Amino acid sequence: EITREAIAKALENPREIDDRLVRAQETRRILDRLYGYEVSPLLWRKVRPRLSAGRVQSVAVRMIVERERERMAFVAASYWDLIGTFADRDGAELTAPLVAVEGRKIPAGRDFDPATGRLKESGLLQLDEAQANELAERIRHGEFRVTGVKEKPYTSRPYPPFTTSTLQQEANRKLRLTARRTMQIAQSLYENGHITYMRTDSTNLAQVAVEAARDLVRSEYGADYLPASPRIYKSKVKNAQEAHEAIRPAGHPFELPGAMRNTLNR
Repeated sequence: EITREAIAKALENPREIDDRLVRAQETRRILDRLYGYEVSPLLWRKVRPRLSAGRVQSVAVRMIVERERERMAFVAASYWDLIGTFADRDGAELTAPLVAVEGRKIPAGRDFDPATGRLKESGLLQLDEAQANELAERIRHGEFRVTGVKEKPYTSRPYPPFTTSTLQQEANRKLRLTARRTMQIAQSLYENGHITYMRTDSTNLAQVAVEAARDLVRSEYGADYLPASPRIYKSKVKNAQEAHEAIRPAGHPFELPGAMRNTLNR
Protein backbone atom coordinates (compact mmCIF):
# COMPACT_ATOMS: atom_id res chain seq x y z
CA GLU A 1 0.00 0.00 0.00
CA ILE A 2 1.07 3.60 -0.60
CA THR A 3 -0.48 5.67 2.18
CA ARG A 4 0.91 8.33 4.51
CA GLU A 5 0.66 5.92 7.43
CA ALA A 6 2.37 3.05 5.59
CA ILE A 7 5.24 5.23 4.36
CA ALA A 8 5.80 6.73 7.82
CA LYS A 9 5.78 3.27 9.40
CA ALA A 10 8.28 1.98 6.82
CA LEU A 11 10.64 4.89 7.49
CA GLU A 12 10.42 4.29 11.23
CA ASN A 13 11.05 0.57 10.84
CA PRO A 14 13.66 0.02 8.09
CA ARG A 15 14.33 -3.59 7.17
CA GLU A 16 17.26 -5.45 5.69
CA ILE A 17 17.52 -5.50 1.91
CA ASP A 18 16.09 -8.76 0.58
CA ASP A 19 18.72 -10.11 -1.82
CA ARG A 20 16.13 -12.37 -3.43
CA LEU A 21 14.04 -9.38 -4.49
CA VAL A 22 17.15 -7.67 -5.81
CA ARG A 23 18.05 -10.74 -7.89
CA ALA A 24 14.46 -10.97 -9.13
CA GLN A 25 14.66 -7.38 -10.38
CA GLU A 26 18.00 -8.07 -12.04
CA THR A 27 16.54 -11.17 -13.69
CA ARG A 28 13.62 -9.16 -15.11
CA ARG A 29 16.10 -6.65 -16.51
CA ILE A 30 18.16 -9.43 -18.11
CA LEU A 31 15.05 -11.02 -19.63
CA ASP A 32 14.01 -7.66 -21.06
CA ARG A 33 17.37 -7.33 -22.79
CA LEU A 34 17.55 -10.92 -23.98
CA TYR A 35 13.97 -11.04 -25.22
CA GLY A 36 12.59 -7.57 -25.86
CA TYR A 37 15.80 -6.04 -27.19
CA GLU A 38 16.38 -8.94 -29.59
CA VAL A 39 12.87 -9.77 -30.80
CA SER A 40 11.50 -6.24 -31.24
CA PRO A 41 13.89 -5.31 -34.10
CA LEU A 42 12.98 -8.60 -35.78
CA LEU A 43 9.31 -7.63 -35.67
CA TRP A 44 10.15 -4.27 -37.24
CA ARG A 45 11.82 -5.98 -40.19
CA LYS A 46 9.49 -8.97 -40.64
CA VAL A 47 6.06 -7.75 -39.55
CA ARG A 48 5.58 -4.01 -39.06
CA PRO A 49 7.59 -1.02 -37.80
CA ARG A 50 7.25 0.09 -34.17
CA LEU A 51 5.92 -3.25 -32.91
CA SER A 52 7.46 -4.48 -29.69
CA ALA A 53 7.99 -7.77 -27.89
CA GLY A 54 8.65 -8.35 -24.22
CA ARG A 55 8.78 -10.87 -21.41
CA VAL A 56 5.20 -9.97 -20.35
CA GLN A 57 3.31 -8.76 -23.40
CA SER A 58 4.49 -11.56 -25.71
CA VAL A 59 3.29 -14.22 -23.28
CA ALA A 60 -0.04 -12.40 -22.97
CA VAL A 61 -0.38 -12.35 -26.77
CA ARG A 62 0.25 -16.08 -26.86
CA MET A 63 -2.50 -16.68 -24.29
CA ILE A 64 -4.90 -14.60 -26.38
CA VAL A 65 -3.97 -16.51 -29.54
CA GLU A 66 -4.42 -19.88 -27.85
CA ARG A 67 -7.83 -18.82 -26.54
CA GLU A 68 -8.85 -17.57 -29.97
CA ARG A 69 -7.84 -20.90 -31.51
CA GLU A 70 -10.04 -22.66 -28.96
CA ARG A 71 -12.91 -20.36 -29.92
CA MET A 72 -12.40 -21.00 -33.62
CA ALA A 73 -12.30 -24.76 -33.02
CA PHE A 74 -15.57 -24.66 -31.09
CA VAL A 75 -18.33 -26.68 -32.76
CA ALA A 76 -21.76 -25.14 -32.25
CA ALA A 77 -24.76 -27.30 -31.46
CA SER A 78 -28.38 -26.43 -32.22
CA TYR A 79 -30.89 -27.26 -29.53
CA TRP A 80 -34.13 -25.87 -28.14
CA ASP A 81 -35.63 -25.76 -24.70
CA LEU A 82 -38.91 -24.54 -23.22
CA ILE A 83 -39.57 -22.09 -20.41
CA GLY A 84 -43.09 -21.67 -19.07
CA THR A 85 -44.61 -18.67 -17.32
CA PHE A 86 -47.22 -19.58 -14.71
CA ALA A 87 -49.57 -17.37 -12.70
CA ASP A 88 -51.54 -18.10 -9.55
CA ARG A 89 -55.01 -16.77 -8.72
CA ASP A 90 -53.53 -13.55 -7.37
CA GLY A 91 -51.60 -12.91 -10.57
CA ALA A 92 -48.16 -13.67 -9.14
CA GLU A 93 -45.97 -15.10 -11.90
CA LEU A 94 -43.37 -17.84 -11.83
CA THR A 95 -41.09 -18.96 -14.65
CA ALA A 96 -39.80 -22.51 -14.82
CA PRO A 97 -37.90 -24.51 -17.46
CA LEU A 98 -39.09 -27.83 -18.83
CA VAL A 99 -36.40 -30.25 -17.65
CA ALA A 100 -37.67 -33.61 -18.95
CA VAL A 101 -40.26 -35.21 -21.22
CA GLU A 102 -41.49 -38.70 -20.33
CA GLY A 103 -38.41 -39.27 -18.21
CA ARG A 104 -35.92 -38.03 -20.80
CA LYS A 105 -33.89 -35.01 -19.75
CA ILE A 106 -33.77 -31.99 -22.07
CA PRO A 107 -30.10 -31.01 -22.47
CA ALA A 108 -28.56 -27.63 -21.69
CA GLY A 109 -25.40 -26.12 -23.16
CA ARG A 110 -23.15 -27.85 -20.63
CA ASP A 111 -24.37 -31.24 -21.88
CA PHE A 112 -22.64 -30.78 -25.27
CA ASP A 113 -19.00 -31.45 -26.11
CA PRO A 114 -17.49 -28.16 -27.38
CA ALA A 115 -15.02 -30.06 -29.57
CA THR A 116 -17.66 -32.09 -31.46
CA GLY A 117 -20.98 -30.35 -30.83
CA ARG A 118 -22.47 -33.70 -29.81
CA LEU A 119 -24.14 -34.73 -26.58
CA LYS A 120 -21.77 -36.04 -23.94
CA GLU A 121 -24.15 -38.83 -22.93
CA SER A 122 -26.96 -40.79 -24.54
CA GLY A 123 -30.59 -40.83 -23.48
CA LEU A 124 -31.10 -37.06 -23.57
CA LEU A 125 -33.91 -35.55 -25.65
CA GLN A 126 -32.40 -33.00 -28.04
CA LEU A 127 -35.22 -30.89 -29.49
CA ASP A 128 -35.11 -29.09 -32.81
CA GLU A 129 -37.27 -26.05 -33.55
CA ALA A 130 -40.21 -28.01 -34.97
CA GLN A 131 -40.26 -30.44 -32.05
CA ALA A 132 -40.04 -27.62 -29.53
CA ASN A 133 -42.95 -25.74 -31.16
CA GLU A 134 -45.06 -28.89 -31.31
CA LEU A 135 -44.36 -29.67 -27.67
CA ALA A 136 -45.17 -26.09 -26.65
CA GLU A 137 -48.57 -26.29 -28.37
CA ARG A 138 -49.35 -29.59 -26.67
CA ILE A 139 -48.76 -28.25 -23.19
CA ARG A 140 -49.78 -24.60 -23.68
CA HIS A 141 -53.36 -25.07 -22.45
CA GLY A 142 -52.72 -27.90 -20.05
CA GLU A 143 -53.39 -27.86 -16.33
CA PHE A 144 -50.44 -27.66 -13.98
CA ARG A 145 -50.07 -28.10 -10.28
CA VAL A 146 -47.39 -27.45 -7.72
CA THR A 147 -46.25 -30.74 -6.23
CA GLY A 148 -43.83 -29.34 -3.68
CA VAL A 149 -42.33 -26.19 -2.24
CA LYS A 150 -38.88 -25.95 -0.72
CA GLU A 151 -37.61 -23.00 1.25
CA LYS A 152 -33.89 -22.37 1.56
CA PRO A 153 -32.00 -19.55 3.24
CA TYR A 154 -30.40 -17.15 0.80
CA THR A 155 -27.33 -15.10 1.52
CA SER A 156 -25.67 -12.52 -0.68
CA ARG A 157 -22.04 -11.59 -0.18
CA PRO A 158 -20.41 -8.39 -1.40
CA TYR A 159 -17.97 -8.62 -4.26
CA PRO A 160 -14.26 -8.26 -3.50
CA PRO A 161 -12.61 -4.85 -4.04
CA PHE A 162 -11.75 -3.99 -7.62
CA THR A 163 -8.68 -5.26 -9.41
CA THR A 164 -7.85 -3.97 -12.88
CA SER A 165 -9.66 -6.83 -14.61
CA THR A 166 -12.79 -6.76 -12.42
CA LEU A 167 -13.01 -2.97 -12.80
CA GLN A 168 -12.95 -3.35 -16.59
CA GLN A 169 -15.55 -6.13 -16.50
CA GLU A 170 -17.95 -4.18 -14.30
CA ALA A 171 -17.53 -0.97 -16.31
CA ASN A 172 -18.39 -2.88 -19.47
CA ARG A 173 -21.34 -4.70 -17.90
CA LYS A 174 -22.94 -1.63 -16.31
CA LEU A 175 -21.74 1.28 -18.45
CA ARG A 176 -20.83 -0.43 -21.74
CA LEU A 177 -17.34 1.07 -21.57
CA THR A 178 -14.44 -0.54 -23.41
CA ALA A 179 -11.38 -1.63 -21.47
CA ARG A 180 -9.37 1.20 -23.06
CA ARG A 181 -11.94 3.85 -22.10
CA THR A 182 -12.23 2.46 -18.57
CA MET A 183 -8.48 2.71 -18.07
CA GLN A 184 -8.40 6.24 -19.49
CA ILE A 185 -11.00 7.33 -16.93
CA ALA A 186 -9.26 5.44 -14.13
CA GLN A 187 -5.93 7.05 -15.08
CA SER A 188 -7.52 10.49 -14.86
CA LEU A 189 -9.12 9.71 -11.50
CA TYR A 190 -5.79 8.44 -10.19
CA GLU A 191 -3.84 11.46 -11.43
CA ASN A 192 -6.33 13.77 -9.72
CA GLY A 193 -6.04 11.92 -6.43
CA HIS A 194 -9.51 10.35 -6.41
CA ILE A 195 -8.57 6.65 -6.49
CA THR A 196 -5.56 4.47 -5.77
CA TYR A 197 -3.29 3.02 -8.47
CA MET A 198 -5.46 1.36 -11.10
CA ARG A 199 -3.10 -1.38 -12.34
CA THR A 200 -3.27 -4.09 -9.72
CA ASP A 201 -4.17 -7.75 -9.28
CA SER A 202 -4.66 -7.48 -5.52
CA THR A 203 -7.88 -7.42 -3.48
CA ASN A 204 -6.04 -6.32 -0.34
CA LEU A 205 -6.96 -3.01 1.29
CA ALA A 206 -4.88 -0.74 3.49
CA GLN A 207 -6.04 -0.61 7.10
CA VAL A 208 -6.74 3.11 6.76
CA ALA A 209 -9.09 2.33 3.84
CA VAL A 210 -10.92 -0.34 5.83
CA GLU A 211 -11.43 2.12 8.67
CA ALA A 212 -12.63 4.82 6.26
CA ALA A 213 -15.15 2.43 4.70
CA ARG A 214 -16.47 1.34 8.09
CA ASP A 215 -16.77 4.96 9.22
CA LEU A 216 -18.75 5.78 6.08
CA VAL A 217 -21.14 2.84 6.51
CA ARG A 218 -21.67 3.73 10.16
CA SER A 219 -22.42 7.40 9.44
CA GLU A 220 -24.55 6.89 6.31
CA TYR A 221 -26.47 3.69 7.11
CA GLY A 222 -26.04 3.01 10.81
CA ALA A 223 -24.21 0.42 12.88
CA ASP A 224 -26.79 -2.28 12.01
CA TYR A 225 -25.30 -2.47 8.51
CA LEU A 226 -21.75 -2.79 9.77
CA PRO A 227 -20.28 -6.28 10.33
CA ALA A 228 -18.54 -6.92 13.62
CA SER A 229 -15.23 -7.39 11.83
CA PRO A 230 -14.13 -6.40 8.31
CA ARG A 231 -14.13 -8.95 5.51
CA ILE A 232 -10.75 -10.17 4.34
CA TYR A 233 -10.46 -11.22 0.70
CA LYS A 234 -7.80 -13.49 -0.74
CA SER A 235 -6.68 -13.31 -4.35
CA LYS A 236 -8.03 -16.07 -6.59
CA VAL A 237 -5.37 -15.36 -9.22
CA LYS A 238 -2.52 -17.86 -9.18
CA ASN A 239 0.88 -16.19 -8.77
CA ALA A 240 -0.70 -12.77 -8.25
CA GLN A 241 2.01 -10.16 -7.68
CA GLU A 242 -0.11 -7.99 -5.34
CA ALA A 243 2.41 -5.15 -5.57
CA HIS A 244 -0.39 -2.59 -5.05
CA GLU A 245 -3.57 -2.68 -3.02
CA ALA A 246 -7.01 -2.95 -4.61
CA ILE A 247 -8.56 -0.03 -6.50
CA ARG A 248 -10.47 2.11 -4.02
CA PRO A 249 -11.36 5.73 -3.25
CA ALA A 250 -8.30 7.65 -2.10
CA GLY A 251 -8.05 9.68 1.06
CA HIS A 252 -9.52 9.45 4.53
CA PRO A 253 -12.36 10.01 5.16
CA PHE A 254 -13.94 8.97 1.86
CA GLU A 255 -15.91 11.55 -0.11
CA LEU A 256 -19.34 10.72 -1.48
CA PRO A 257 -19.99 11.10 -5.25
CA GLY A 258 -22.41 13.99 -4.69
CA ALA A 259 -19.72 16.08 -3.03
CA MET A 260 -17.39 15.50 -5.98
CA ARG A 261 -19.88 15.99 -8.81
CA ASN A 262 -18.54 19.31 -10.08
CA THR A 263 -14.93 18.13 -9.92
CA LEU A 264 -15.68 14.86 -11.69
CA ASN A 265 -17.73 16.54 -14.42
CA ARG A 266 -14.69 18.59 -15.35
